[in-house]
Amino acid sequence: MATTPAAAERLLNLVIALVNTQGRMTKEQVRSTVAGYGDAPSDDAFERMFERDKDTLRELGVPVLTVTDASHGDDFGYRIDLDTYALAPIDLTSAELGVLTMAAQLWQDRSLRADSSRALTKLRAVGDAPGSTDAVAGIAPRVRPAGGAFAPLVDAVQARQAVRFTYRAATTGEVRPREVEPWKLLARRGGWILVGRDRDRGAARSFRLSRIEGAVRTLGEPGGFEAPTDDDLAAALRTWDAGTEGTATLAVLPERAGALRQRHVADGEPLPTVAGRDLIRVPYRAQWELAEEVVGHGDAVLVLEPRSMREIVVHLLRTAAALDEPVAPRHDQEVARG
Repeated sequence: MATTPAAAERLLNLVIALVNTQGRMTKEQVRSTVAGYGDAPSDDAFERMFERDKDTLRELGVPVLTVTDASHGDDFGYRIDLDTYALAPIDLTSAELGVLTMAAQLWQDRSLRADSSRALTKLRAVGDAPGSTDAVAGIAPRVRPAGGAFAPLVDAVQARQAVRFTYRAATTGEVRPREVEPWKLLARRGGWILVGRDRDRGAARSFRLSRIEGAVRTLGEPGGFEAPTDDDLAAALRTWDAGTEGTATLAVLPERAGALRQRHVADGEPLPTVAGRDLIRVPYRAQWELAEEVVGHGDAVLVLEPRSMREIVVHLLRTAAALDEPVAPRHDQEVARG
């Protein structure tokens, strides 16, 4: 038996049906022809589902009209007002398409990559001079995928619903559960961060999504906490973006690690070279943060200074290498084979 489509898919099916209907659709027609409604267990369940979906579409700005039969005033049908719903003709320049292309490259998570690619393809088809070279060619954002934590956190931010997740602290390596009121998701320094109120500490904190381990689970009901004020968010972001801790000296292979090269503290002189590598100086906010970025470049980047950051990088690389080592069989397994 086919499973009932998710609510979002059912809403999309309803929009498609109401856009393409000739005149109007009655409730009976919706239930019998639109995927997602036919599996309602009872008439009352269908009524509640349909009414809720209509309200949701209207809240999203989709103009769902109620149309009565000319000869039977109590016979209701529904359609979408195409004059209101239709978009004005889109006229995008090559520069505007270039910016959209760069934005689409940001979404590298599997759940969003396909949607952004399809949307960009459609926009290119109607844009101005779609075959021309984009004005921002060669520029691409470098943001690591957010993993499985991204989608549930987006939903929790929108619903103002608290979450619980296991987090590995950057400075101590401590792994423990956190309860957070999620305020905002941001792309910062090559990765995604969550800004919110840590309930255990009673203060605003930021969390890198790459350090969340396991699943993100919701707590309580939607609307379970007050939305942060502009001052709350500004204070939290000032804490995250405040200053730099120091500057690292890196040895980089030619034409590699472009994102790090762009942050090089230039002094007007050509880059010095050592053993065929360029020496660059990159400011950092936290050693572990830059260390994680350096590790992502493999052997293309070596940390020369500070020594403490080099030790962090070596530790991360050894940890990664250990993941490939074969696991020795337990004693009980050896006995079982014997």
